[in-house]
Amino acid sequence: MKNVMTCKGYTARIEFDQRDNIFIGKIIGIADNITFHGETVKELRADFEAAIEHYVADCATTGRTPLKAASGKIMLRVSPEIHARALAMAKTTGKSLNQWAEEVLGKAAHV
Repeated sequence: MKNVMTCKGYTARIEFDQRDNIFIGKIIGIADNITFHGETVKELRADFEAAIEHYVADCATTGRTPLKAASGKIMLRVSPEIHARALAMAKTTGKSLNQWAEEVLGKAAHV
């Protein structure tokens, strides 16, 4: 995936600000707003790691549990036709629907 960094289970989307000539990162997938920046990739990585450390420390100080991007559980609503076809595809590969869906989603997410 392009323009993405990961650290300690957190994923950040990276953009380049041409006006200020810096990289800007924002942690995605959680409700809290955590951003960081750097003029070089090395600075960006260091600020990303520092932002996570600060976030975790702040949560500990305030008695909150740091948010994580995903629990690993997905609830989907699809049409009965798609559900039936997905179930059939899973069975033809000898997998459960959950195993098959994880594989398909992993490929789509380039994991």
